[in-house]
Amino acid sequence: MNPLPSPVPSPCINVCRMNPASGWCEGCWRTIDEIVAWGRLDDDAKRAVWAQLPQRRDGVAAADAAPTPRASFKAG
Repeated sequence: MNPLPSPVPSPCINVCRMNPASGWCEGCWRTIDEIVAWGRLDDDAKRAVWAQLPQRRDGVAAADAAPTPRASFKAG
């Protein structure tokens, strides 16, 4: 992957929904702290956040694709 240019763009895609289970925005995959701090971060810090986003997205996608266990039912 090519390094992100300066200034480093925001990963925001205007789908701003925080997932309470993961703590990540479902649009850009950042934490609320990362979103709030974005404007104050230097380019290296922004690149560090960007570097984490694919792993977060892929981890959630893998969890969503996992089969859901079925509850067993015993007649009785």
